[in-house]
Amino acid sequence: MSDKENFVKDIANIDENFPQWYTDIVLKAELADYADTKGCIAIKPYGYAIWENIQNYADKLFKETGVKNVYFPLLIPESLLQKEKDHVEGFAPEVAFVTVAGGEELEERLCIRPTSETMFGALYSKWLKSWRDLPMEYNQWCNVLRWEKETRPFLRSREFLWQEGHTIHETAEEAMERTLKMHEIYAKIVEELLAIPVLKGRKTEKEKFAGAVETFTVETLMRDGRALQAGTSHYFGQNFTKPFNIKFQNRDGKEEYAYQTSWGISTRLIGAIIMAHGDERGLKLPPKVAPIQVKIIPIAMHKEGVLEEANKLKDILKDKFRVEVDDRSQVTPGFKFNDCELKGIPLRIEMGPRDIENGKCILVRRDTLEKKEVELKNIEKEVEEILDDIQKSMFEACKKRTEEKTQIATNMDEFEEKINKNQGYIKAMWCGKEECENKIKERTNAHSRCIPYEQEHLSDKCVYCGEHADTMVIWGRQY
Repeated sequence: MSDKENFVKDIANIDENFPQWYTDIVLKAELADYADTKGCIAIKPYGYAIWENIQNYADKLFKETGVKNVYFPLLIPESLLQKEKDHVEGFAPEVAFVTVAGGEELEERLCIRPTSETMFGALYSKWLKSWRDLPMEYNQWCNVLRWEKETRPFLRSREFLWQEGHTIHETAEEAMERTLKMHEIYAKIVEELLAIPVLKGRKTEKEKFAGAVETFTVETLMRDGRALQAGTSHYFGQNFTKPFNIKFQNRDGKEEYAYQTSWGISTRLIGAIIMAHGDERGLKLPPKVAPIQVKIIPIAMHKEGVLEEANKLKDILKDKFRVEVDDRSQVTPGFKFNDCELKGIPLRIEMGPRDIENGKCILVRRDTLEKKEVELKNIEKEVEEILDDIQKSMFEACKKRTEEKTQIATNMDEFEEKINKNQGYIKAMWCGKEECENKIKERTNAHSRCIPYEQEHLSDKCVYCGEHADTMVIWGRQY
């Protein structure tokens, strides 16, 4: 049996059992492990480094638009949660409460935050006095807890990491502008950092965030044709500012309620990277988000000068790239190659005594497994060009797969046949009735993903009931 066959024998076949393949990759690539707390995971250093790269990239974009970071309490009094009716109803099944502390029963239950609109609302009502205080545009990087019944690492853990932005504004127009600005920033993060094409649009009334006037979503399609919501931004209008009494003295000296937004992305983006790009060999990480962009593997390390030259090469590259030398002596070069592939490291450099003698090395891409012999004197330029090309090629490969899995349906028989044969996005007309939306889900297990900005006139009839329809919706089965 080959090294490769030995190495991946415990990883499920990606085409035969995609869910198990996903779990195997999370564990074998050392991204996370199951914790003793049911439904929760421990994120390991390699997985957390991916999150840090997402966090750093996103945080910079947020701050460039004037957003400031804060930190708010984990525990929320139940009375706060009850102030916005639709919100509390939407989250009620997922909320966990602290009832005993310090050995005594609490006078009021404390909710472990599933999201922080209510806490932000309570404090904004204290801080806001005048229109001169606006806008308040705050974000926090934190953990939240939602008591999910079915969990999967990164995609749906009970406790997960995210950022949640909460802003208040003087006018509805300014609040909507911020909502849409964050929508575009999320699209940029997913496309430019993670190399995953996005579908942008707004959610239907049924699928929007509890308590929102409008929810805008960035949707992605995974390798198996299931959709994953990558990020959402919500326009609340005054749905939260009124119950929380977030008022200010306007420019005319009169009291007025502010306008509010909320927006977030989470560690489920790590799951998106795994499922959008991975293959039978393991992870494929886009260079921009990869914790290690280049791994140098010295061949015949025991021979004089080999390890020293590998470290010299690292010193040349380290100021420009995230680079490591694999100097483990207890495993073979073949094991190291396979380990690089499993962990999705975009580029590996192989160099042995003969390569060093000839002033050359071998570059191997993770995305295509292509090998290229290059001269060491040109190494910086070659590495930069190849990493740039890998980032672009991974995006294009994902885009092509998404296009191949996007189909049109004009009636339910066609809808059902197409989503079962080639699972992915289904474009179909919709009359706007929630009843039809529910029936489509019952029959096909497909949810409305969004009402895309770019509307197409596919027919005059709703795909379910056959009545007049003006709206095209994109549907898909989801994670």
